[in-house]
Amino acid sequence: MRTGQFRMRKCAIEGVEAVEADTAHSFGRHTHDQFGIGVIIRGAQKSASGRGPVQAGPGDMITVNPGEVHDGHPIDAEGRSWRMLYFDPSVIAQAVSDIGEGRPTDFVFSQPVMSDGYAPQRLLPVYAAMTQTRETLGPETGFLQLVASLMDSQSVSRFVPPSIGRAKALLDDDPAAATTLADLAVASGLSRFQVVRAFSEVTGMTPHTYLIQRRIRTVRRMIAGGTPLADAAFACGFADQSHMTRAFVRAYGITPGAYALAHR
Repeated sequence: MRTGQFRMRKCAIEGVEAVEADTAHSFGRHTHDQFGIGVIIRGAQKSASGRGPVQAGPGDMITVNPGEVHDGHPIDAEGRSWRMLYFDPSVIAQAVSDIGEGRPTDFVFSQPVMSDGYAPQRLLPVYAAMTQTRETLGPETGFLQLVASLMDSQSVSRFVPPSIGRAKALLDDDPAAATTLADLAVASGLSRFQVVRAFSEVTGMTPHTYLIQRRIRTVRRMIAGGTPLADAAFACGFADQSHMTRAFVRAYGITPGAYALAHR
């Protein structure tokens, strides 16, 4: 389905989303629940990521891990285009288990951008197979080969201090709640200022920005499941549907309504 410069396509495998974009939109800092891997087709962009600053141009492969804070800005007014596949963590976990023959492995993408010159040949055939929904043998085969090629370069997740872990858990457990900074201070055992400073250092976002991201990630799941937009906004703690829409567009470049239509 097309919405301006974005297109979401159905995928052959459950738990996978495909997104095509050709846009000059600047994305504010946000996170995804999924793993994301894609390739820049035209133009270039720069972004901040949890693994350092990124600049990517035509033919470069770009990745994002679940919960990783990142943004995205075009290098020039011409914008950029890309193809992205987003995978639920359970899909990646099953693939990693299959490839590792059942050995436990904590897989994450270690490099936010890969410029080996072979990204189009590695990813675009998988993207094409994924979006041909008639059968799954081709998509599954290409996907497993792609993940296997990336498993040799893994990184260790960043350590989260227990104090900030408790503050994050409070927000994660009930994103719709009207949690205060005082609540986070009590949960973490820190002062309010210490919470803001440490939370920002660990997550790359203030507690409030993190909370908004948790809310719109929940909204995405609810909308994909068929929940009406107004109901999703209310359930996730937004003041109204307009407030939800503004936050959604800043993060994802597409309106909640367009996202809902793509999942019908």
